[in-house]
This record gives sequence, structure tokens and C-alpha cells, in this order.
Amino acid sequence: MEHITQFINIFLHLDKYLSEIIQSYGHVTYIILFVIIFCETGLVILPFLPGDSLLFAAGTFAAKGDISLGILYLILCVAAVLGDSVNYEVGRFFGPKIAQQEKTRFLNKEHVERTHKFYEKYGAKTIIIARFVPIIRTIAPFVAGIGDMGYKKFLHYNVIGGISWISICMLGGYLFGNIEIVKHNFSIVMIGIVIVSILPAVIEYIKYKYTSKQSL
Repeated sequence: MEHITQFINIFLHLDKYLSEIIQSYGHVTYIILFVIIFCETGLVILPFLPGDSLLFAAGTFAAKGDISLGILYLILCVAAVLGDSVNYEVGRFFGPKIAQQEKTRFLNKEHVERTHKFYEKYGAKTIIIARFVPIIRTIAPFVAGIGDMGYKKFLHYNVIGGISWISICMLGGYLFGNIEIVKHNFSIVMIGIVIVSILPAVIEYIKYKYTSKQSL
């Protein structure tokens, strides 16, 4: 039981244990990182996995030469795009079942119809911005699938959002992660990354509330 608990702890906080993972598993680290990013974006039940902080940490170790930046960048871009696509398909699979019922445990027909209209109007912005917002980035593609957003349209912005997310977070770590002040305040930097990630959602929420009041 103790070993299982330790494994789960490492799995959930891989960004903090990445140095040990690289030393212990070498090239298998690429597979581990692929799986984490895929699950964080592709499985709607796992929004609590490390995302931004893990990418930043991975970029930091790539700058030190512990792992290859090129290989890492390629496989993580694939993981991010593939994860969102799988999440979308899962949402689309359950969408018709939800639409046939007035209410389910979590969603109802009215919510599905509202989601469809929302994504038709704001889909592109939502999918791209969601990439930089923890938890929301895991839920957004699932909701897009439920809302029956066209897959070609979804895939286009999925690719843009996925590559942008990997590029900004990982290259941020590659360029700045080994600067002395950043190294000695790494935990503060991680908190900063999370705050910056949440800002777009906060700004959109404030705009939404302001617009709602204006329309009354």
C-alpha cells in the first residue's frame, strides 16, 4: 500500500520529481511525459494532473541537456493534440445519449443545446484560451464534443492551441528555467505560472458579468 501511495504521489506531482525520473528511467522519460500530458488533456476525469508546471520543468531539464528539446517538443505536441481529440470524441459519443434525456446526473438537454450555441459562436477562442487554464483545458474539448461542434473546426483550433501551449510553457522553461533567480525560487515561479494561466479565464468571466449587467 505504501508503494502504491508513493507512486500516485509521484504521478500527480511529476514536475517535482522529474529530475529523479530522468536519472532513473532515461529515455523512458519521454514516454512518461507523453502519457501525463495525454491524460491531463484527454481524460476528463484527470484534470488535476500537472500541466503547465510540468512543461516548464521539462523545458528546464532540456536546457541542461538531460533530455532532448526536439524530441520532447514533438512528442508533447502530439500528446496535447491527440489528448484533446480523444476527449472531444468521448464527449461526442455521450452527447446523443444526453440529448435524448431531459436530465442526467450531470447535464441535461438544455445544457447541451446551450453548449452547442456557445461553441458555434466562441468555439475558436474557447479552445485556444482553455489550453492555458488548468482544469478548464481538460473539460473544454469534452464539452465541445457534447455540443457537437464540427470536428474539422475543432481540430484546426486544437492544433493551434496545443502547439501554442507546449511552445510557450516548455520553451519558457528552456529559456528561463536555469537562470539563478528562477532556480532558487522555482516553487514561486510555478505558482506564478498557474496564476498567469488562470488570468484569461478571470478576464473572460469579468467581461461576461459586465456584459450581462449591461444587457439588463
